[in-house]
Amino acid sequence: METGCSAGQKLEEEAAQREREWEEAAEAVAYDSCTWPPPVVAVCGPGNSGKSAFSRLLLNTLIERYKKVGYLDIDVGQPEFTPPGFVSLHVFEEKPKDLTILYLCNPNRCYFFGDICAKRNPKLLLTYIFGLHDYFLQEFYCLGEVENPKKSAIPLVINTSGWVKGTGLQVLTEMLKYVSPSHVIRVSTTVERKNLPEGMFWMNEGEGDSSVNLVEIPAAQNSPRHLLAKKEARIIRDLRLIAYFRQCLPREFPVFCFDDLVQGFGSIHPFRLPLSKIHVIDLHCQVSLSGTDVQRFLNGTIVGVSTNDPPLSTECSTPCCIGLGFIKAIDISEDCIYLITPISHKLMEKVDILFLSCIAVPSCLLQVSDTLTDITDRLREL
Repeated sequence: METGCSAGQKLEEEAAQREREWEEAAEAVAYDSCTWPPPVVAVCGPGNSGKSAFSRLLLNTLIERYKKVGYLDIDVGQPEFTPPGFVSLHVFEEKPKDLTILYLCNPNRCYFFGDICAKRNPKLLLTYIFGLHDYFLQEFYCLGEVENPKKSAIPLVINTSGWVKGTGLQVLTEMLKYVSPSHVIRVSTTVERKNLPEGMFWMNEGEGDSSVNLVEIPAAQNSPRHLLAKKEARIIRDLRLIAYFRQCLPREFPVFCFDDLVQGFGSIHPFRLPLSKIHVIDLHCQVSLSGTDVQRFLNGTIVGVSTNDPPLSTECSTPCCIGLGFIKAIDISEDCIYLITPISHKLMEKVDILFLSCIAVPSCLLQVSDTLTDITDRLREL
């Protein structure tokens, strides 16, 4: 029987071994002499296995060699650099911050999916993924312009979701077929039934592609990050949303407890949008809402904010998203939607589209949903 001390030592040794294997895998991808054109790497595996942590390690390793790296995040439930509900493309020229902290940054381009899993509309999710990948190829993977630093090709890291069965596996399979990555990192746990299928599962039978490097690495099952994510996925999503809307407050605003957040969010003067000029779209039903339906479905919810200026992109019929808003109140008689958002007023003046979402609202935001009387009184004081 192992003592507590020896069991703890064994866990430390396993963690150290796993860390070495991860570093070796990342360096093999980054410094393989046969990786021109630059690698396109999909990191796949079950939820809470350390995919995002490895993706960041790989991102940092690639930046050391290539100086600029793309990061396509298709995990709408637990994205790495945005609030939940987004499919996003980032281009990094500096290493992201400490792997242990929640870190938001503005993407180069993103689409709002409005849900935390693919089940409701896998076709739309794939459309977004394909659109962002095509945009990356057009803007950042120009193989014929090696001498032009601004247009030369850069590597791409794809952070995937933790769905290993059903609709999620179908989305992953279609994504891998479309993207044709140079490397696929398969993160595996010790419980085989929780892992992705072995081998090049996305290929049709007899279609094996020898140009794809399939790399197996162990999951981070014993790390504190794993345990936290397993038990508190909802809390992590809330924290990302809170961090996003925290940008509405001054940097110096003191936040030491939950009540401080409620007070801070309650003090924000909402932006007013003219209801009659706004298209409210349910992405998953592909319908526009109007009248009392708007009030019923929007009030007290988080929405994606967008504009048709510039016009719709050719690779995707849905316009790109410029951020999130929280609907505090709707006054149909005054033709007003009141929402809080960190998006600049200059951009908000161009907004003419709101996307519905199924994303749960953190309680500190729900507690500041004002009545119309509250808002009217506050605006009169300005």
